[in-house]
Amino acid sequence: MAAVTVNSAKRGLRAELKQRLRALSAEERLRQSLLLTQKVIAHNQYQNSKRISIFLSMQDEVETEVIIKDIFKQGKICFIPRYQFQSNHMDMVRLTSPEEIALLPKTSWNIHQPGEGDVREEALSTGGLDLIFLPGLGFDKDGNRLGRGKGYYDTYLKRCVQHQEVKPYTMALAFKEQICPQIPVDEHDMKVDEVLYEDSPAS
Repeated sequence: MAAVTVNSAKRGLRAELKQRLRALSAEERLRQSLLLTQKVIAHNQYQNSKRISIFLSMQDEVETEVIIKDIFKQGKICFIPRYQFQSNHMDMVRLTSPEEIALLPKTSWNIHQPGEGDVREEALSTGGLDLIFLPGLGFDKDGNRLGRGKGYYDTYLKRCVQHQEVKPYTMALAFKEQICPQIPVDEHDMKVDEVLYEDSPAS
């Protein structure tokens, strides 16, 4: 598929998925989020991972708060994204406690993240990551992901491959309404190892 066609297919699908997500009630979002939280906590990859990166949810994303609390409860090390809005650069920086999230400044996307001048351990500088939880707008069952168009995660995953001997396991968290028959992709798009949603097969 030519790049122009892929880009316009992505644009159309993003608009459709945003509409689907807007139609989800708060109760339904919470119901699916709690179900996915249980799936994550029971998952072998999660249990065997020590260094984990996880996103702080926007309103239309699977709620990750309980997973973050469990990461600390299990004595694992938690990293969260710090986006640079003027580029597609993102670092995964260490979070010291779940309680700290509310104290972090908010970005224009209304997400808490450490400020630029806040010096923190960056995952790739100190041993890499075992597991990365990814957000996104849409996914298919082959692990193709449609993000918001900035390329933060695709760029970061390429850096992981350069810095780590073993690639981190990548797991997307999705509402079932975000599962599509096929996601349009180009050569820059990185697949995820597993998409977790309400009816996803147990792994």
